[in-house]
Amino acid sequence: MNPVGWFEIPVTDMDRAETFYRSLLGYKLERHEMGPNLMSWFPMERDAAQATGTLIKGEAYTPSHEGTIIYFSAPDLEATLEKVEGLGGRVLVPKTDIGEHGYIAHIEDTEGNRIALHRTK
Repeated sequence: MNPVGWFEIPVTDMDRAETFYRSLLGYKLERHEMGPNLMSWFPMERDAAQATGTLIKGEAYTPSHEGTIIYFSAPDLEATLEKVEGLGGRVLVPKTDIGEHGYIAHIEDTEGNRIALHRTK
């Protein structure tokens, strides 16, 4: 079992953030109101081994460029990176070979969060 069960990516503009992640990674996001917070869930399969999570907008959530970095799988890393700037993001670390584990890249989303992309070899 993987140790992470859920993640939350803070946003200030839910519409803009949903458009960014949907357009960049092709995910269908599902919007929910949970108490005072607005959430947009990434796809999930209950009881699956990998983690899933949400974009979240709420008083206690502030986008950040520092801190934990979440890696999204990007089977076509090059094509995904080509979309980043056109969607309002920024490439921070270009495609980088990490040996037998594949390739990574770091980007900044439209909300100012640093996230990463990963592709196996």
